[in-house]
Amino acid sequence: QYRAAALAGLGTQLFWGLIRVMVFEAFYRSAAAPQPMSLQDTVTYLWLTQAMLHLIPFRVDAELAAMVRDGTVVYELARPMDLYWAWYARAIAMRTAPTILRALPMFAIALPFLGMRLPPTGWSFAAFVVSIGGAVLLTSAVTSLANISLFWTLSGQGVSNLLQVVVMFLAGMYVPLPLLPDWAQGVLTVLPFRGIMDVPFRLWSGDIPPAEAPLLVVQQLAWSAAFILLGRWMLGRGTRRLVLQGG
Repeated sequence: QYRAAALAGLGTQLFWGLIRVMVFEAFYRSAAAPQPMSLQDTVTYLWLTQAMLHLIPFRVDAELAAMVRDGTVVYELARPMDLYWAWYARAIAMRTAPTILRALPMFAIALPFLGMRLPPTGWSFAAFVVSIGGAVLLTSAVTSLANISLFWTLSGQGVSNLLQVVVMFLAGMYVPLPLLPDWAQGVLTVLPFRGIMDVPFRLWSGDIPPAEAPLLVVQQLAWSAAFILLGRWMLGRGTRRLVLQGG
């Protein structure tokens, strides 16, 4: 079942990736004004978004949501461990395991056959690897925050729907962020979500020079720390006075 699901997911991502590439190729061919990214960089960006879709924190942890609904979350609270870091570790697993499983075969197909290109220099690849590490920390902190909200929302469906729309758009999943209007660039630069996809993907393509990577990674880590602190504070509030249901 796992192998079948992985193959089905790969096929789905390839299908949607081809559609998106065709849409953007039509956009570039019909555009008269110069664009902030070349078509080749944009195609590479699009295949990276397909390969690393699961980096996006697009839903709460289904197992934790079930625990909150039936009351078995009490066992999590009774264990002699730091609950936040345990859930944060779960979030890292949720973001990395499916991404690795999907990304490697996607690269094997998209690089030689579908217009995706390798980083222009070794420094660009190194900056990408470091930035992806920062992206994992950041997206896991956002996922943990969404999971902690279950203490108030119970179902988590509303939070999941909100994450899908807001984070995917602001991270660059729908449209590469440099292609958005100039008036939005200042806000997008300050927000944390570009660190999940836009920053590492543009470092891969060389659209962002490797020399700018240290400052961008620091920004990723700063936002990760902010979300972690907020999550720990919310978890403390949520567990201080908790009414369990189910049983």
